Amino acid sequence: QVQLVESGGGLVQPGGSLRLSCAASGSDIFFSIYAMGWYRQAPGMQRELVAGIASGGTTNVADSVKGRVTITRDNAKNTVYLKMNRLNPEDTAVYYCNAGRSIFGDPSRGHDYWGQGTQVTVSS
Repeated sequence: QVQLVESGGGLVQPGGSLRLSCAASGSDIFFSIYAMGWYRQAPGMQRELVAGIASGGTTNVADSVKGRVTITRDNAKNTVYLKMNRLNPEDTAVYYCNAGRSIFGDPSRGHDYWGQGTQVTVSS
């Protein structure tokens, strides 16, 4: 069993930056093998992939945030990060960490773990 705990959300002004963290526990082997990803869900909207990163570091970033978002991981700390720059009100959502889906969001890998989410609000 894998547990994911997100942190780093909050209120930020338009144009600002945030770095979200997701700490994984429960299985060092799992974290070293499987991809991790960040998703977000705005009110009334479906959850969408923001970015994914494979265990070896290959990344995929959604077109909607490309150029403003960087996903990285520290395998020694079992932690994945999402750095977001030039935030705008459309980025307001609950951001969720995922472990097990492919970097493109494919859930058919047999593992699909989610954190509890962290709220990001972009507002002046």
